[in-house]
Amino acid sequence: MKHDDIWCALDTLAAERGLSPSGLARLAGLDPTTFNPSKRRMLDGRQRWPSTESVAKVLAATGITLAEFSALVSGARALPNNGRSGARRIPLIGFAQAGSNGYFDDGGYPIGGGWDEIALPEVGDPNAYALKINGDSMEPVFREGDIVIVSPAAPIRRNDRVVVRTRAGGVMAKELIRRSAKRVELKSLNPSHPDYTFDLSEIAFMHRIIWASQ
Repeated sequence: MKHDDIWCALDTLAAERGLSPSGLARLAGLDPTTFNPSKRRMLDGRQRWPSTESVAKVLAATGITLAEFSALVSGARALPNNGRSGARRIPLIGFAQAGSNGYFDDGGYPIGGGWDEIALPEVGDPNAYALKINGDSMEPVFREGDIVIVSPAAPIRRNDRVVVRTRAGGVMAKELIRRSAKRVELKSLNPSHPDYTFDLSEIAFMHRIIWASQ
């Protein structure tokens, strides 16, 4: 049982019920910040695991068994689309807008009424959102006008393409090269642009790109 996998299972369980991680915590009678991404590592960078008590309360609140939760942890059970078929509408804004205030909450989830919408099938994460590419800074991988679908619930591993927002308000699509207890190293998709290294304290959120219209 890996640290990232058990957190991913909790995110998936929340997504199946149309909840954010904080919504799942509230449902279980826990502090709303219990499952927030910022709580998954200690200040010194060490991994923080959800307690047995918090997991037990989640199982009781959602009505699933330990075996079913273990299947989520191991990846044996995929994320369904809440039993629905057909297209789902995903909130959409441009990359330039994504750096402005009012579009994301403190957990990095889309909020507010300033989003457009795009219809796409089979996106299980209820907090997924879409960004429209502006400019040529992400060529040749993503071009002007391309749309990328981003999932806050998707686990992130090395070499994944990710959307990163810094606490200074910068938003970028990069390739994750390395993530340590203190720093994140990112490779630019356009070789003419520089690579970046950030301290974790400089990152507001980092979400995985799961689909692109190209």
